[in-house]
Amino acid sequence: MRKWLLFIVAALMVILSACGNDDTKTKETSDGKDDTKKSGTISYKSENGTVKVPADPKRVVVLSLFVGDLMEMDVNVVGMDSWSKDNPDFAKKYPDAEVVASTDYEKIIELDPDLIIGSNDVEDVKKLQEIAPTVIFTYGALNYIDQRIEVGKVINKEKEMNAWVKDFQARSKVVGDKIKAKIGEDATITVAGNSDKQIYLFGDSWGRGTEILYQEMGLNMPKAVKDVAIEPGYFGISEEVLGDYVGDYLVLNLVKKGQDTSFMDSTWYNNIPAVKDKKVFYAEGSAFYFADAHSFDKQLDFFEKSFLGK
Repeated sequence: MRKWLLFIVAALMVILSACGNDDTKTKETSDGKDDTKKSGTISYKSENGTVKVPADPKRVVVLSLFVGDLMEMDVNVVGMDSWSKDNPDFAKKYPDAEVVASTDYEKIIELDPDLIIGSNDVEDVKKLQEIAPTVIFTYGALNYIDQRIEVGKVINKEKEMNAWVKDFQARSKVVGDKIKAKIGEDATITVAGNSDKQIYLFGDSWGRGTEILYQEMGLNMPKAVKDVAIEPGYFGISEEVLGDYVGDYLVLNLVKKGQDTSFMDSTWYNNIPAVKDKKVFYAEGSAFYFADAHSFDKQLDFFEKSFLGK
């Protein structure tokens, strides 16, 4: 009997020891289900393999595209790419964030990140992984909604990001229905932007609010734009032929910093029907071209004010 008692005590000690070394904590949620997570990390299955990322990231380096998602979810960013830093909203939210490129390894080390997020154009993922857990996304591999959800998973805020998506889509439908009622079901909208004496036309998934106008709201793109821009996502044209691609309305992303905008004073530009009819809405290019949760909110507000006068 004593031997059995000693055996049971020893077995209990082994079990308790194993539990003490396991960093998994289980709690019961309000709906009675178990919510099991690592106390310090969670596992995220990324395209570059399963990555253990912090359950509550505090110092994130974002190498492209996703600063606005973290901003919307109130996650701290300590480093970002130069394009993101040029966005006045991001710069205001994260004034102390350093500008870093994906190859600035020493600078990134100095920032002491606990998470790195970037796109697949980084030069050496393995070097970044040596610094901190690194998650890489391929641009365009996911649609704009699924991409938000995946970023939410990486920062352990999937529930919050799902709530944002639901709210965003509901608001987009309301605004889109009102715009259709005002401008007509058949009205067409062109989204374009300037750069180096050239104009770029944008399809339905290349930022600049295109995802909202064409996908969420179901508004119409001119056939001329659809023929050249849908497949590649964007298409460059010379300034003087812009009128051939402008529909009933034009959303023009103006990049003013270091760019020549004198075309706006030309006769050919001011003779475009949408321009003559004052159906052009000018957006600030440095902030408007992003496709993230914060930027989508700003773009939706812009379209509501521009089309509906609110």
